[in-house]
Amino acid sequence: MEFYHLFLQLEQVPVEYRISGLIFYCFIFIIGVIVNVTALWVFALTTKKRNSVTVYMINVAVVDLTFILLLPFRMVYKHQDYWPFGDIFCRVSAALTIFYPCMALWLFALISADRYVAIVQPKHGKELKNIPKAMVASVGVWIMTLGSTVPLLFTMDDPDRASNFTTCIKMRDIIHLRRDNPVNFVRLIFFFLVPICIMIGCYSVIVDNLIHGRTSKLKPKVKQKSIRIIITLIIQVLVCFVPFHVCLTVLLLRRGEDGDYSTWGAFTTFLMNLSTVLDIILYYIVSKQFQDRVISVILYRNYLRSVRRKSRHTHTGSVRSMSNLTSAMI
Repeated sequence: MEFYHLFLQLEQVPVEYRISGLIFYCFIFIIGVIVNVTALWVFALTTKKRNSVTVYMINVAVVDLTFILLLPFRMVYKHQDYWPFGDIFCRVSAALTIFYPCMALWLFALISADRYVAIVQPKHGKELKNIPKAMVASVGVWIMTLGSTVPLLFTMDDPDRASNFTTCIKMRDIIHLRRDNPVNFVRLIFFFLVPICIMIGCYSVIVDNLIHGRTSKLKPKVKQKSIRIIITLIIQVLVCFVPFHVCLTVLLLRRGEDGDYSTWGAFTTFLMNLSTVLDIILYYIVSKQFQDRVISVILYRNYLRSVRRKSRHTHTGSVRSMSNLTSAMI
């Protein structure tokens, strides 16, 4: 019991961290919902010519929204420093912290393989329009990822037990995992290293083909689009997912219980959450319809501003004309 009380004291988050976390999650929630709902609407409802990339983008938007919709509960927790939603929901929220990067990285790997076919094997371009194969690959990734994270809901070694499940410590850091559980390292290998290796392999071959001019038959627009997608995925993985998994590995290897890495874990989790917003760059590059939708929103705002300005000028002009008319009558 003394160990758990000590653990709870060490896990207490300073006020400034809670406030900054609350602000950050508010930003991610508002922007993330707008971006991903728009993307889901564009890719699922308004896109007429669908292909494999469209299928992957729909999956990315669904995964992002699934993760984002739990942020209000985290925000309540940050504000109250108390978890009022019960143990089961705490387990779900904590498990999603592991589920989201696993799912996102495998979807990025599928998109990378798709770009490999588009640039290196353009003669197999029909495969890029094979929606059933893309759907089968996506469903396979969903089943595989869910199968690996669902057991986290039934972890018996729970640090929240001593506090009657009102702290949700396992969500406050990256997640509470048993350090002697080899399944966690298998998960790291299969859901982090394997998709990363697939991405590196695809990008290496693509760059080699671009350098040696083996893509001359490829349309310039397709080539530019693929290169932009690749650069976006590389930056997103390096910024949002690599720090998270490095920290998770350190937490699994760490023997002490001194709580030195709780701040680092929270920060890398913030970076991982940021990926749900940065996906707007990917959506913008992939879809002309999404570009048009963003531009239309911007133009609509400009239109509203111009209307307001004209109305002000008209109102001012009418006031002046009325005053002139009154003066003339006098």
